[in-house]
Amino acid sequence: MELCILVLDMKKSLLILTILLITNSVWASFIYVPMSADTQKNHLKAYGIVYFGLEVGLKSKWLLNYDGGAFLIENNTIIENECKIRGVSYQVISDVKAQLILEAIAAPSSNQDAVTLEKAPKIAVYSPKDKMPWDDAVTMVLTYAEIPFEVLYDQEVLEDQLLLYEWVHLHHEDFTGQYGRFYGAYRTAPWYVEGKLRAEKKAKELGYTKVSEQKLAVAKKIRDYVVGGGFMFAMCSATDSFDIALSAEGVDIAEAMFDGDASEANYQSKINDKKTFAFKDFELIRRPTTYEFSSIDMTSKRRIPKTSDYFSLGAFSAKWDPVPTMLTQNHTSLVKGFMGQTTSFDRNTVKSNVLVLGENMTNREARYLHGTKGKGMFTFYGGHDPEDYTHRVGDPKTELDLHPTSPGYRLILNNVLFPAAKKKKKKT
Repeated sequence: MELCILVLDMKKSLLILTILLITNSVWASFIYVPMSADTQKNHLKAYGIVYFGLEVGLKSKWLLNYDGGAFLIENNTIIENECKIRGVSYQVISDVKAQLILEAIAAPSSNQDAVTLEKAPKIAVYSPKDKMPWDDAVTMVLTYAEIPFEVLYDQEVLEDQLLLYEWVHLHHEDFTGQYGRFYGAYRTAPWYVEGKLRAEKKAKELGYTKVSEQKLAVAKKIRDYVVGGGFMFAMCSATDSFDIALSAEGVDIAEAMFDGDASEANYQSKINDKKTFAFKDFELIRRPTTYEFSSIDMTSKRRIPKTSDYFSLGAFSAKWDPVPTMLTQNHTSLVKGFMGQTTSFDRNTVKSNVLVLGENMTNREARYLHGTKGKGMFTFYGGHDPEDYTHRVGDPKTELDLHPTSPGYRLILNNVLFPAAKKKKKKT
């Protein structure tokens, strides 16, 4: 008898739920943006849709480890129209269906979580003003995803304008004042000569005798920005050259062709890696004609054919480690590798308190790092362009219309959206 009553109650509950789903289907209240490989035709522009929704004040949730890292946005015809215009796959779902999804995600047995996105972060790109958008993967994908950003360079950073932004990307910069170590191959190229003269002139205008001194001052301002609570993202040479500049404060590591005088004797012994963000125990490259800064980078050490050059993303607990989980959201756990001046990081030079988010295990190289510094956070991503395997000076730009589902570019956009997430109290 009790069993019959239980069965009847279950049937009644299912009937009520079915009626509710049917009744509420006309009261659609959420835009659901799937992010799996099979359901989303433009992953990159999907991030722009979410950012746009935050800009106009709509509530959003990031569904970690659910359908490729899907998004739930408060329904509005503006968002629906933007999805259609930008070619982003979406579904209009009822409030009841949205609640069922959130309840499934909240189950203790699921490695999933729903993170509330509160406010569109103000984005800055640290880059020379004369650079074209295709000179940098981040600038290019921000433009493609229609996420607004402003360009700052040395003067603005030294004037503390960085404090007006929640997130900053460091263009492929050389913070050591060695002009990207392009001397060996390009010292007679007009762009190199003109760029060097322009940098020297600007350093003097800003009150510095050397470009290396000015770049160190900029690096320290960016460091202070992060320590104060900012989010910093860097790719390629901006990663290791930033740490090298901080570690070499007060030490002349530049040869005469870079700054007009000889480097200090035995400068390697004076390097202080306690000042760095991510790297330790690295050896600087002394020969000025070598297109490399230090032993941090794996470019010349790696022996991986292009056809098998991939790196895997780490698997993290969505409920307990939401930060690395957000930064690794993707529709695949295996991402194509790509080269750069700084392609990847030797695991032996990565500090123990820095998270490796992506790595090539067979070659013991880290590709994607994340850590905290003071109240802020930083992410270092090796390589130049996720869809241009060996990008070289003068190569044409990557057409992102040909790569709208790029897993490598998704990692960049995870970082862009990450500061919008509501901060959770750490579980104990």
